[in-house]
Amino acid sequence: MQRMTSTERPQWREQAKALGFHYHTLDGQPYWDESAYYQFTLRQIEEDLEAPTEALHAMVLALMDEIIDDEHALDQLHIPEAFRDWIATSWHQQAPYLYGRMDLAYDGRPPAKLLELNYDTPTALYESGFFQWVWLQDKLDARELPPDTDQFNALQDYLEQAMALLSKHATFYFASIRDHAEDWGTTAYLQDIAQQAGHVVRYLAIEDIGLLTGQFYDPQGQAIERLFKLYPWEFLLAEPFAVALPGSHTQWIEPPWKLLASNKGFLALLWQRYPQHPNLLPCFFEPSRPPPLAPGWVRKPLFSREGANIELTRHDGRRYHTPGPYQDSPTIRQALHLLPRFGQHYAVCGSWVVADRAAGLCIREDLSPITQDSSRFIPHVIRF
Repeated sequence: MQRMTSTERPQWREQAKALGFHYHTLDGQPYWDESAYYQFTLRQIEEDLEAPTEALHAMVLALMDEIIDDEHALDQLHIPEAFRDWIATSWHQQAPYLYGRMDLAYDGRPPAKLLELNYDTPTALYESGFFQWVWLQDKLDARELPPDTDQFNALQDYLEQAMALLSKHATFYFASIRDHAEDWGTTAYLQDIAQQAGHVVRYLAIEDIGLLTGQFYDPQGQAIERLFKLYPWEFLLAEPFAVALPGSHTQWIEPPWKLLASNKGFLALLWQRYPQHPNLLPCFFEPSRPPPLAPGWVRKPLFSREGANIELTRHDGRRYHTPGPYQDSPTIRQALHLLPRFGQHYAVCGSWVVADRAAGLCIREDLSPITQDSSRFIPHVIRF
C-alpha cells in the first residue's frame, strides 16, 4: 500500500457538477481530493481486505442470529424495548438488505483491523462506486496510469444485481433529509441504480412522509410500500411517529435489524463472541470495568456517527477529542490501533459489502487520527 502523488484532471470540478457530484467541496475545503491516490497489489486486495471483509461480515450475521432475541445483549445495546419484537421479526423473516461498509485500519500488511461497522446509513457510496471509477478511466485514457491498472470496485454492478432480485410490484421510494447535498447524492445514486434494475422509483424528502391510520404515505396520498431511507434508525425511533413503525406495511431498506449492526456496542459483542480473532480489536462496554487494556484506547458512543464525540488516548498519553451531539450516549472502549500515517495523512480503508459480498474500497484521510465527516476522499488503484 503506497500513497502516490498525482496530477489533478483538468476541469474535473466541471465534470463533477455535470455528473451530480455537488458536494466535492465542503465548507470551502476539498472533500474529493485527486492530488494523490493509494496503490495496492492484487494480493493485498484479495487476501488482506476482500477475504477478511467477507469473513467479518459472516461473523456479523452469525452473531446477529445469536443476539436478536437475547434481552441482555439488547439491553447492552440500549435498544428500546417497544421495538425489539419488530426488529427481531425483520431478522427472522429475512427482510432484504443491500449494503454496508466496514472501516478498517490497514497499512499494506495483514491483518487489517476492524474499527467500525457502518451498516445502516453509510455514505461515500456515489464517490466510491462511480466517481472514483470515472477518475480511473480518465487517467487510463490520458495514459497517466499503466494500461493494466485496475480498481477494487464492483459496487454498482453488485447493487444493481441485488436490486434486481427485489419484487417490482410497487413503487420503490427513496428518501433523505431535505437540502442535505451529500445524503441526496447517495440517495439519488441508489435510486438511479434501482431504476436501471427495473424498478419504478420516486424520491421524496423524509420530512414529506405522512402517516394516516398506521400507514406511511407520500404527499400525493400513495401508500409507501417500500422505502430506502438515508436516515438513521435510532433517529427514526425517537420521532413522534415511531409508534406506528411496527404496524405499518412499509418494507424498510435498510431493515430494522441494521440498528443493531450499526451500533458501536456490536463491536464489543463481536469481541466477546470471537476473542483473539486477528481482524478484531479488544472492545468492552462501559461503565462496567473492562479487563485491563494496553496503554492506548478509543472511547466511542454507541450511536456516534461521522467521528463525533470520539475520545482517543495514544500510547504516549496524547489525547484527541471530537465534538458532537452524543456526549450523553453510553459508550464502548476499544483498544487503540492507530490508522497508518503516510506523511501527514492518516488513512482509513472503507470496505464495502453488498448482498454478502465484498464489493469495493474507498479511502478517507485526515490530518487527525480520527476520521470525521470532513475527511478527504482519495481514489485508489490496483497495480499488477
